[in-house]
Amino acid sequence: MSNTEAVITMQNLTRRFGDINAVDDVSLDLQESEFFALLGPSGCGKTTLLRMIAGFEQPDHGCILLHGKDITALRPNRRPVNMMFQSYALFPHMSVLANVSYGLETEKLSTAEIRTRTGEILEKTQLSALANRKPAQLSGGQRQRVALARAVVKQPKVLLLDEPLGALDKKLREQMQIELKRLQHEIGITFVVVTHDQDEALVMADRIALMQDGRIVQASTPRQLYNQPANRFVADFIGSSNFIPGRVCNQGIETISHGKLLVTTEQATSLGVDAVISVRPERIAVTIDQSLAEFNSVQGVVENIAYHGQSVKLLVTVKDLERPMVAELSAEKEEQLRLAPGHQVWCNWQPCHGVLLP
Repeated sequence: MSNTEAVITMQNLTRRFGDINAVDDVSLDLQESEFFALLGPSGCGKTTLLRMIAGFEQPDHGCILLHGKDITALRPNRRPVNMMFQSYALFPHMSVLANVSYGLETEKLSTAEIRTRTGEILEKTQLSALANRKPAQLSGGQRQRVALARAVVKQPKVLLLDEPLGALDKKLREQMQIELKRLQHEIGITFVVVTHDQDEALVMADRIALMQDGRIVQASTPRQLYNQPANRFVADFIGSSNFIPGRVCNQGIETISHGKLLVTTEQATSLGVDAVISVRPERIAVTIDQSLAEFNSVQGVVENIAYHGQSVKLLVTVKDLERPMVAELSAEKEEQLRLAPGHQVWCNWQPCHGVLLP
């Protein structure tokens, strides 16, 4: 992607704190009107990268371009970028209307323009009926929408969100993930969200950059990250995965205890070297009859059964695996098999559902 097609371009950004490279030579383009997620474990550098885009941190090396113009040295208040913090930082003594219009009033806009823009954003965020309430009279989700409306009403080119849903309970968090995506699509502003929650990133983002130790390990669509991980870290961090070790051979790997296991994806490494096949739990079929085990098959013993309502997760102890294999079955299928801890089973999967990783 060329710089002219990107709203934000980061070139070789590095930020050091003492001997630690919090952000290490990161180059990345953010497209116009996309929902982009910076994802990774604590300490991976995602918040530092977000703060550099906002102007709160200065890079030790590299530059940041906005529509091709260098904004690296611009102060935060001089950038057409807005940042929404996890705490929301609403004025408790002001109404919803006053909180949302505050930023426009500081810009000395006309009363008519402030009224028009504030009214439009309150309607889009479904806050019009709550305009006269104070923050203390709102639910967590409503306060989150007020903070979002206040940030968006200034019409920034890019909106930065640092763990925006972290203060919400699980059910409300899931509702707001859909709501944020809807608002972003309707408003059309580029959103960049920092999160450590993989499910949150998968639900909301058009693209995700997964970070580790200050670097971007893989940046692609949620579907590509999940189905085509670049390495074992990606496969293990995004969702859950089973890893079966062996040595690379033609069309797969040769294992010590389970024979040859096939894959149909391209070889990720040279013949004869150590590698693993990564298989997602939902891709694994389970049978108690070995003759019914098609394709790749490994034998194991049921260790535990975790009931999740519509689905059931089986933990199966398999020889030479460093941790139990996880298989996700429908509750109906698990009931048909009548499984219990201690039962012997065969876990099998199609070659196209395994990914060969170095």
